Amino acid sequence: MAGNAEPRILVGAIAGAHGVRGQVRIKSFTAEPADVAAYGPVSDESGARRFTLAVIGPAKGGVIARIDGIGDRNAAEALKGMRLYVPRAALPEPEEEAFYHADLIGLAVDLADGSRFGRVVAVQNYGAGDVLEIQPASGGTTIVAPFTRAVVPLVDIAGRRILLDPPSGLLEPAGRPEEAE
Repeated sequence: MAGNAEPRILVGAIAGAHGVRGQVRIKSFTAEPADVAAYGPVSDESGARRFTLAVIGPAKGGVIARIDGIGDRNAAEALKGMRLYVPRAALPEPEEEAFYHADLIGLAVDLADGSRFGRVVAVQNYGAGDVLEIQPASGGTTIVAPFTRAVVPLVDIAGRRILLDPPSGLLEPAGRPEEAE
């Protein structure tokens, strides 16, 4: 994000065309799939193209929507893969103990002794809950830490930091197999 550009949140991606009248299937990344259209117009990744969505029904993993200005299947197919964003300010504040992934990325990661360990570079979810991908300040390979209260006892969005209480072995380098002789 360059300069003073307003932060944006990824809310969905166009999965493909639906029917012949320009509707699209949208994979929604919002808690309620239809909310992909609830925060006002969406824009593409660059922010250059803006679209108004109207959800017309559910779809597996998302919704079917109409996009203003898209009237046929070819135009809808041309949008396949486009990621859809809204301004961060358009979203409601998260509930207590809940966080938008975009608010966590970039936070400093400190250890209990006060030392700086690194920075959050991504938040992933492979099906067993959110995990933080952390780039150590010393460089090297990123580590993945479970985003649980036990491992991350403090999230200070205003202070732009989190406290990491890693389980035993998390910060040790992975052992290498012995060379075969």
